[in-house]
Order: sequence, then structure tokens, then C-alpha cells
Amino acid sequence: MGGKNLYIHTYGCQMNVHESDQIAALMLQNGYVRTDNPRRADLIIVNTCTIREKAAQKAMSQLGRFRELKRKNPGLIVGVGGCLAQQLGQVMLKKFPHLSLVFGTHSIDRIPALVRSVEATGARFVDTAFRESIVSLGILAFPENGHPSAYVTIMQGCNNFCSYCVVPYVRGREVSRKCEDILTEIKALADRGIKEVVLLGQNVNSYGKTMNEECDFANLVTKIGKINGIERIRFTTSHPKDLSGELIRCFSNVKTLCEHIHLPVQSGSDKILRRMNRKYGREIYMEKVRDLRSACPEISITSDVIVGFPGETDRDFQETIDLMEKIRFDNAYSFLYSERAGTAAMKLDQKVDVCIKRERLHYLQSLQERHTLEKNRTLIGKRQEVLIEGPSKNCQQDATGRTRSNKIVNFEGGIEKKGCMVSVRIKDAYLHSLRGELSQEEVNPC
Repeated sequence: MGGKNLYIHTYGCQMNVHESDQIAALMLQNGYVRTDNPRRADLIIVNTCTIREKAAQKAMSQLGRFRELKRKNPGLIVGVGGCLAQQLGQVMLKKFPHLSLVFGTHSIDRIPALVRSVEATGARFVDTAFRESIVSLGILAFPENGHPSAYVTIMQGCNNFCSYCVVPYVRGREVSRKCEDILTEIKALADRGIKEVVLLGQNVNSYGKTMNEECDFANLVTKIGKINGIERIRFTTSHPKDLSGELIRCFSNVKTLCEHIHLPVQSGSDKILRRMNRKYGREIYMEKVRDLRSACPEISITSDVIVGFPGETDRDFQETIDLMEKIRFDNAYSFLYSERAGTAAMKLDQKVDVCIKRERLHYLQSLQERHTLEKNRTLIGKRQEVLIEGPSKNCQQDATGRTRSNKIVNFEGGIEKKGCMVSVRIKDAYLHSLRGELSQEEVNPC
């Protein structure tokens, strides 16, 4: 397999991005190098997402576009993985004759063997079986280009069965990694100069519940906080019902835990939350937000909101707006409800007209934009600790990085300090980023 090129096209969340990096790490060991040009590739992998209909449609369209490359290069191997591949399996081979390989969310570690089988036989393979032990969770993948932040998967799957969500069906039931294995991986990342780790899972708050060892998520965060070289800890995603008092106290007690939490609320209506099977109510959610802000006044709270869920009336929507006005999220990712095959919500009545859904979404997003800008403007004139990630996308002469509260900051100079913690005074605030001025004093010299 020596000297071959791998191209990976990724859709979806941070977990998908990390899994693409794991695929690249595996194939590097098998003689492949990663390329950003699909026309040069010997192996193309499309890593898909099916949480929302739009993401699934984009992945399907992208797969279709690779048909012409396969026609021009019959030796090209085209594979598809991720949640959409897990969901459709054999159907993908029928829909896309140029596909050679379909692999599921539990089969990443088997990709090198599957590729060798395709090369040796020319046959087409599907591997979407769920496994009790997901070997791929522990594949060590170092970030490319000296990036100072790395993802670490701590668990996969979900036992919550929210009525709108396909995750339990395409990722399987909750599986947590052993605490010691996670700590060993993070120590290896620290030894390579990684300053920040982002802990990943469909519901990180429920980490450890499926294991016999006594290590819950708060214990894990506390132990990671003692690892030399790791200066920042982040995690995503959290379920409000599993946000414990012990984890909330970590925001006060664990110095390296960043002042940011993504806590999806989905709706501000108790009726809709029950229909969603979220297992918490509006007041419980708001109480947890109050506890978070009491433990860590500087904390940045972001969220997810679904608009137009079946049965959502004007009053239900107004309750969501009222909750947003009371909490004032730093940011919120909002989406029109879209039906996903196999979920309980498909059977619910009282569907909301698409025009009404769009009107509500526009109103909600406009409100959130005002809140986000207000939050960002409170930082003008203040100094923020920023981890420099590299040059800014919009100006190669500027550096970019993130505050501990997960806000993007662009500023002149400092590109040579990539991976360093620096002090930046915020000069201006926009909807999606901050503008700063680099201080001469480094927070933590490299």
C-alpha cells in the first residue's frame, strides 16, 4: 500500500472530525498519506452525519459527485462511513454503484483490513455490525499541523432515546472507555505538546454509568486536571438531566476546566420537552444554569434549540423565547425540526407548517444574535487568556485563538507563538468573533 493518497470528506460534529483523524492515523500506518485534493486520491472516505436531514442530503450529493472520479480512475476506492452509512448499510451500495466500502460507527478500526480486501478481490463490502467493545474509541490521533488542541473520545452512544434523535440507533447504546485508558491517551498527547483536550461523547455527563469501576465524569475531569502539560479542558456534549452537582463544582475546583459549557435545552416548553422525552423540565434546566453561574460567574453557556417540533403552539414557542430572554445564552444553535427515520417523533401528530417553523426560527435567531452580541461586547476593554491556534482565516498576518470561554479572537501579530497562551486586550466585538490587541506579556510562555 506504500505511497498512496487518502482523501477524507467530513460532515457533522466534532466527533466525526476526530474519527476522520483516527481514520487518517490508521491509514498512515498502512502506507497512505492524507491529501486535500480528491483527484489525487487512491482512497476516498466520506464520513457522514444523519442527525439532521440537510447533513444527510449533503453527504449523498457529495458521494454522487465522486462517481465521475471513479469512472476516470477504476482503481479508486470510494468508501462511506459514519451515521448515515450505519443507518442505510447495504442500501448505500445499491444507490451508489461506484462505492466499494460501507462501514459503520463501530467499525473504524477495521478499515485497513477492509481496504486490503477490496484491493485484493475487487469485491464490495459492508460492515455495520454493532460490537460490545468499540476498539476504535482508543485510536490515538495527533492533530495535524501542530495544532495545540486535541479531541479525546471518552464514550460513545446514548441511552436516552429522545423522541427526535437517531443517535441510539446509529451509534448504539452507551459505552464508556476505561478511565486509565483515557488518562494514558491524554498523557501521550501532553508529551507531544498538546495544551488543550476536548472530551467527546454523545452524552459526556453520563460517562462511567455503564462501567463497574467507580469513576464518573466529575472524577474523570478532576484526574485530567492533574496531568502535567494540559492547561485547558473542554467537553461536549452535555445532557441537562445528567449534569451533576459534582460536575458543576468542577468549574470552581478544577483550574484547567474552561469556563464554557454546551447545554442543549431544545425547548422552553414543558409540554414539548415531555414530547421530546428529554426527562427534565424548564425549571430544572434554569436551576442548573443558576447553579453553574453561582459556581462560576464567568461561565459561557451555549445551547441547542429545535423549532417547530410536533405539537409546538405559539404559546410553546413563546415559552422558549421567554427562557432565552431569562438565561441569555452566549450562543445557541437552532434548527427546524426534521423527521428522522426510525424515531418515535415520526408518529406524533400536530405537525407544524413549514412556513410557521421558518418564521419562528427567524425570530429566534434574531433574538439570539442580539444576546450574543451583547455578551461579546461586555468583554471590550478586558484582557483575555487566548490559546493561539495559528493564522486567522481572513487575514494571514493576524493570529487567531480562543478564550477560555470559547470565543474566537483575532489580533495582529503572534503567529509565531502558535500553541502559546497569551494575554489579549479586547478592542471590539462582533457576532462571531472578537478583535483584540496582543499584550507583550505571555500568560504561559512556550
